[in-house]
Amino acid sequence: MLEEIKTNYAHIFEEELLEEINEVGIVKKVKSGDELIRIGQYLTAMPLLLDGVIKVMREDKEGFELLLYFLEKGETCAMTLSCCTATAVSEIRAVAEIDSTLVMIPIEKMEAWISKYKSWRNFVFDSYHNRLMEVLETIDNIAFKKMDQRLLKYLHNKAKFYENSEIKTTHQEIAYDLHTSRVVVSRLLKQLEKEKRIALQRNSIKLF
Repeated sequence: MLEEIKTNYAHIFEEELLEEINEVGIVKKVKSGDELIRIGQYLTAMPLLLDGVIKVMREDKEGFELLLYFLEKGETCAMTLSCCTATAVSEIRAVAEIDSTLVMIPIEKMEAWISKYKSWRNFVFDSYHNRLMEVLETIDNIAFKKMDQRLLKYLHNKAKFYENSEIKTTHQEIAYDLHTSRVVVSRLLKQLEKEKRIALQRNSIKLF
C-alpha cells in the first residue's frame, strides 16, 4: 500500500508521515454506487482517496439530495474532518461515483498528526479551504447560473472523472444530483442536443 500512498501524497507529506499512514491506515475498496458515509452517522476514521471519485451530497428532510462537490484522488473530505474532530454526526452523504480505493485514518492519529507534522496540518487546513470554495461555487451556481449552465458544467465534470466524452447516466440520476426534476433535465438535454453540444443516446450522453 505504501507505493499507492506515495503516488498520491508524496508531494504533500514527509517520508515519516507516509510510513505512519501505511502502518495505521486501513484500505477500503468500494464499488460505484456504494455508500461510504450516511447522514447521522458517527465517524471513527477519515478517508484519504487513493483512486476513484467520491460524490458528496446534502439531503433535505424530504430526502431530496443536492450535489455539493466531488472528491478525487489525493484529497479528503472536510465535512468528515469536522465530524471527526468535533465527535459530531455526519451532515452529508458520500457515495462512490466510480470504483474507488481509500485509506481510512483513525481519529486519534488524525488529531495527533496535526501537532506532530506541519505537512499534515497544512493538508487539513487546505482541505477545509478547498471544500469551502467548492461549496461556495455550488451556492453561486444555484443562485446565479441558469440550470442549463449548471447542467453542462455537471456533464463536463462527469466526463473528466470518467475520462470519456460519453457519460453513462440517466436523466433521473442527473435530476437527483442537481436537485431538480427529470422533466426539466430532459428538456434541457434536448435543447443542448439541438445546439449540437451533446448527443443523447440510450442511458448515455456524448459531449462534443
